[in-house]
Amino acid sequence: MFKIRTYNRISVNGLERFSREKYEVGSDIAHPDAMLLRSHKLHDEALPGTLKAIARAGAGVNNVPVQQCNEQGIVVFNTPGANANAVKELVMCALLLGSRGISGGMNYVQTLTHIHDAGEMSALLEQEKKNFAGNELYGKKLGVIGLGAIGSMVAETALALGMEVLGFDPALSVEAAWRLPNQVQRMENMQSLLSKSDYISLHVPAIPATHHMLNADTLSYVKPGAVLLNFARDAIVDAHAIVASLDSERGLSQYICDFPEPCLLGRNDVLAMPHIGASTKEAEENCAVMAANQLIDFLENGNIKNSVNFPVIAMERDPGTVRITFANSNVSGVLGHVLSVLADHEVNVADMVNKSRGELAYNIIDVEDTPSDAVVSAIQAVEHVVSVRVLPGN
Repeated sequence: MFKIRTYNRISVNGLERFSREKYEVGSDIAHPDAMLLRSHKLHDEALPGTLKAIARAGAGVNNVPVQQCNEQGIVVFNTPGANANAVKELVMCALLLGSRGISGGMNYVQTLTHIHDAGEMSALLEQEKKNFAGNELYGKKLGVIGLGAIGSMVAETALALGMEVLGFDPALSVEAAWRLPNQVQRMENMQSLLSKSDYISLHVPAIPATHHMLNADTLSYVKPGAVLLNFARDAIVDAHAIVASLDSERGLSQYICDFPEPCLLGRNDVLAMPHIGASTKEAEENCAVMAANQLIDFLENGNIKNSVNFPVIAMERDPGTVRITFANSNVSGVLGHVLSVLADHEVNVADMVNKSRGELAYNIIDVEDTPSDAVVSAIQAVEHVVSVRVLPGN
């Protein structure tokens, strides 16, 4: 029986993936095998020794202590792409809000409660509508920084609206490149993109390399009057530098984001939303189902997909074998020592696969008989081995 501790409100469709025969799921489980969460912050919590995996129902994992998980051999999963459409739709809404006087006009209409005659109101609005005139998106240049699941969808939709799309992503994967529309113009650097774009949309993860990537220096390159959209993460921008750029005659004209900060409030040139990018019923269900499926395949089979700290690795299971998995520091010789342990104890290996990523390596070994406690202890005692599991045959 595997134990899953949940945080936040997880979609029922996701929770129903865990069969009652194999899983105990709840928010008050003390010694879980895995955790399933959305935005709950784990940095100030002790991770129990029983914990083998954490699944974040969403793309970002800045609420998970990934380095600590590395040290304890805990696999951290996320769900890239599961909420991409929800975020994309809100970004397109933000583009329209940033091009037309929609928000200001609607707010103005709500101030007219003192007028009781429809004809009088219509005449006044006809006179005042010039104050809320805007621009069309057609033919404008949208710069997309980060061309992953969400960024590529934003680019594709912007092209359908008749916009010219510029893209920059120094870490563009082969998979993402295939997904990207060929009409997107790849920029060599971010400064070039900023200087040419009428609208700029951010879609990069919050990692040390992207912290305050939009700052006083980089914002000095923006095309005067450009509109900046941030529906990625608050840490990507320096909010005070944003304010300074908005106050400059040659800086941004608007900042539209999903991450309000005190210095951004009370400004007509800032539209701040309450972090609702992925807040749709469909996105929450997609993320929960994907996260649950990944946990199930890992806990039952040792396979790993969409982990932020472990390699992608999977192997088909022969029902007649028992599976051993172990994680180790990514140094030479560890796998050889483990195979020697198995050979010394006359444990026959039927199949195996080994992958590494960064500072960690992960191994799946199928053997013909259930290893004894002595074998498992000997593997655990091998230098640089971080964690070991034995998964019975199905």
